[in-house]
Amino acid sequence: MKAGLRGTLQRLRLRDRVPPRAWRVAGVGAVNLFAWALLAVYLLPVAYMVVTAFVPTEQLSDRNAPWYPARIRTFAYQGEQYRLYEVPLPGGTRSLAMIAPGTFSSDFLDPQDPAAGTISYTGDWHALQPVYQFHPVLDSFAVLFGAVQFPRMLVSTLLLVLIGEIGVLVSSVLVAYGFARFPLPGGELLFYVLIATILIPDKVTSIPTYFFYINTLDWHGTIFPLVVHLYFGNAVYIFLLRQNFRSLPVELEESAMLDGAGPLRRLWTIVLPQSWPVVITISLLHFFFTWNEARQASLYLSSNAAFMPVSFGVQVYQSRVPIQNVIQASSLLVLILPVIVLFVAQRFFLRGVIVTGLEKRRGL
Repeated sequence: MKAGLRGTLQRLRLRDRVPPRAWRVAGVGAVNLFAWALLAVYLLPVAYMVVTAFVPTEQLSDRNAPWYPARIRTFAYQGEQYRLYEVPLPGGTRSLAMIAPGTFSSDFLDPQDPAAGTISYTGDWHALQPVYQFHPVLDSFAVLFGAVQFPRMLVSTLLLVLIGEIGVLVSSVLVAYGFARFPLPGGELLFYVLIATILIPDKVTSIPTYFFYINTLDWHGTIFPLVVHLYFGNAVYIFLLRQNFRSLPVELEESAMLDGAGPLRRLWTIVLPQSWPVVITISLLHFFFTWNEARQASLYLSSNAAFMPVSFGVQVYQSRVPIQNVIQASSLLVLILPVIVLFVAQRFFLRGVIVTGLEKRRGL
């Protein structure tokens, strides 16, 4: 018992000797280390996808190949290319070019000194480890672009994004401004009903909307089912815009009202310039949604390849050509553009919903 008490006192003295700043630095370092480890585990599949996209097709069937894109090194001798192998010899393992493979004995040549003649190796050359060199290729991308009309699908996707952005921004901004500034009879209840529609799964409404678009309006093979509903607003975007509009001081608009400015003019000249971060955030969210949308495209555009977007077109191609490196290349193409857009606009995206009107006037 005395020994245990003595050990506790020693630990307390040691803790007292260590300054508090050192404890804080150690704690922050441990948290950062854990965060980086978790991030590495999370990004590991993405890294595997990027590496596999640049792997030569023949490397996929090579069990001895390394994890990175590589090919077996070769040596040119008398107009022929010979592969290099790690050959165990009495003097140590050497990288030699195999010029005459045999069942029980094979002849090799030293690339550093080919004039020295051949070196005989007794044993099965299939058990030798080849010598690899880093060699990324773009063959999988060439196969993809040769089989899929990617530029046309990209234009179709950007067209859907542009038409949808105009509709969803105009309608959502107008509805959100009405909820934020005008005391409508039963407006709060109507707003809560609008927000409650977020809880309705898309699978519940897919059958009636499909029946209405196809049997009633005959819109099969057109882009109308994908963009028309956006001109009636989006509940999530309306909620974000309304919260942002309500954070702006009403006094900014009252001075414009005294000058005779109408609601649309106040919205355009006063409210929207103060709300660019949240507007850009909504634009990015809609872009990401449209870029990754494949379910509605498969329902309404499967019979019309002219309007096939990138996500659905690549998904169809992957189901027809199950080659691993080509699949990873197509997935990389689908992933890379949203990442670039988010990287360019991340400053607006991160502060779009949390910046208040007072902070905006200070220049944040």
